[in-house]
Amino acid sequence: MNGNFLFKYRGQIPILLFLIVIPFIYNTDYNDFSKTLIKQNTIISIVISLIGFMIRIYTVGTTPAGTSGRNRDKQIAKKLNKTGVYSIIRHPLYLGNLLIWLGVAFFTINTIFLVLAIIFFGFYYNEIMKTEENFLVKKFQNEFLLWKNITPMFIPTFKSFKKSNYNFSLKTVLKREYSSFLAIVISFLYVQAVINISLNEEIIISNSMWIIFTAAILITLILRSLKKYTSILNQSGRT
Repeated sequence: MNGNFLFKYRGQIPILLFLIVIPFIYNTDYNDFSKTLIKQNTIISIVISLIGFMIRIYTVGTTPAGTSGRNRDKQIAKKLNKTGVYSIIRHPLYLGNLLIWLGVAFFTINTIFLVLAIIFFGFYYNEIMKTEENFLVKKFQNEFLLWKNITPMFIPTFKSFKKSNYNFSLKTVLKREYSSFLAIVISFLYVQAVINISLNEEIIISNSMWIIFTAAILITLILRSLKKYTSILNQSGRT
């Protein structure tokens, strides 16, 4: 599959898993699992996704403008990131995304679906990363090749860590990552709702789930409004 196509629709394609997961959930007998096991699985799932989200937060918070963006139509890179998290891994945002989605997949307690998700995202992100690197090598040439030769593509190596040239910016994180936060909440609530439906539960969405969802929506609306209508979240030297 064309890497440019996957890059352009990298935010939409993983949503296909929301449809694919349905038969896997319906073929899982959740009554066979103890409440303790389900609770433990839920905690592990959330932790995995939170680790992925924290990787995104640190990456976005210490990254200059013009890089690691949400651009869709074409590749954009005003400069090459080589410090901070980019000194230990070439694609930290995709590692973060992978962990977020694997946490959601783990939440289903379906081993086959988890393996399928790993294979899917392994291929999916590999194609996107190769496409991005083809662009970067054309633009930065030897500078990129030298960095590529000492920096792993997807598995971090902490021995070569170099402090970021940019201080961590909470404003940048709040400005850019509210949509990721909402997506994580919706993903977990969606899987839980489908599980409840498969079990013929009377309450598909519990009060606690509604509270979490409502809070996530409010946070998103507030941050989106601040970004769109004010300059409160603007950071000097960043966009």
